[in-house]
Amino acid sequence: MSTLNTRLNSTEVADALKVISDPTRLLMMKLISKKEYCVCQFVDMFEISQPAVSQHIRKLKQAGVVEEDRRGQWRFYSMDRSAPKVAVIQAILDQIDDYDQQYLELLKKETPVDCC
Repeated sequence: MSTLNTRLNSTEVADALKVISDPTRLLMMKLISKKEYCVCQFVDMFEISQPAVSQHIRKLKQAGVVEEDRRGQWRFYSMDRSAPKVAVIQAILDQIDDYDQQYLELLKKETPVDCC
């Protein structure tokens, strides 16, 4: 069944909205909707500690909207496009312009993965 055709109940929609109600998680989802990122990249981009980044990622994982790819000691995260809640989240992310100032500032701080 396609994610776009999947209907969620009111609790599931509220959960999806709740997980992206935090500005940091909202922008993390905007970033990982385009490509995968490593935790160390988020630390540099958001200028917050690794434990803080991990807490945000944990909430996104608990909501079932991100996928984790382990490569050695590194963890890479991308949007789980098969998750039913992702359709709701993507609809919200589509409202954020790709020229949004905060989004562009984060992209400027992006470091290559080999810097981790």
